[in-house]
Amino acid sequence: MAERPPTRAPVQPGAVAGRIFLYGILVLAALYFLLPFFVMVTTSLKSMAEIRTGNLVSLPREITFEAWREAWGSACVGVQCEGIKGYFYNSIRMAIPAVLISTAIGAVNGYIFSKWRFRGSEVIFSLLLVGCFIPFQVILLPMARTLGTFGLAQSLTGLVLVHIIYGLALTTLFFRNFYVGIPDDLVKAARIDGAGFFRIFFRIILPISAPIIVVTIIFQMTQIWNDFLFGVVFTGGDTQPVTVALNNLVNTSTGVKQYNVDMAAAIITGAPTLLVYILAGKYFLRGLTAGAVKG
Repeated sequence: MAERPPTRAPVQPGAVAGRIFLYGILVLAALYFLLPFFVMVTTSLKSMAEIRTGNLVSLPREITFEAWREAWGSACVGVQCEGIKGYFYNSIRMAIPAVLISTAIGAVNGYIFSKWRFRGSEVIFSLLLVGCFIPFQVILLPMARTLGTFGLAQSLTGLVLVHIIYGLALTTLFFRNFYVGIPDDLVKAARIDGAGFFRIFFRIILPISAPIIVVTIIFQMTQIWNDFLFGVVFTGGDTQPVTVALNNLVNTSTGVKQYNVDMAAAIITGAPTLLVYILAGKYFLRGLTAGAVKG
């Protein structure tokens, strides 16, 4: 005798209405947050003549990429009219080493504070966490004096050092809280077998650290790339990052205000962090749920 398929419980009208209301709220929230980006994209694809006569949220009647070419290669940033491309490369040369070094040191620190505790380690870790809550403005003067003493003032190398130092507190916190969830018996068994500090780290701990590494890299990349304060204080001239150049471009007065060029430059400036989230966003969420903010 053939089995009857299981019957589904009828959906209550109230539940359907609640679901529709919930999705409606989510759609409205998404439109609210996406509207500024939509305006930026459409404005960057319009000519100035169309911007003056058209509507702010209207689609371009004729798509043109001239504003993008000008923002990249010929827009005036201060007294130089060479676009933001040079400053964009400055940000790449600054962000990549700062992200990788701060992540690597944070991984080792988190490993020490979670699996190789020593007398006073909790006190030192607590003091290190204070760095997570120190406002940027507090360290500007002492950091500037330090960079000047070492001959790194107004340089990309000095800016990289600043981001590494300021990011260590958070990267250490991320890795330490993740490594706390790894059983101590795993490390103890490896030590009994004769494995040392670095062998345990590279052979056991690091291979299972992919989720938190992705979280830390995305977080650090976003913070470092989007930083403006450190960039404007610790660099100058041709060594400035793209965020500072964008500010200078928008505030440069050379005649008619070119809103399409400003919008194109802003999109170019924010594109790397947006691309990182698009490519690695799901891994970011997995890393958070795997223990990045627990402990």
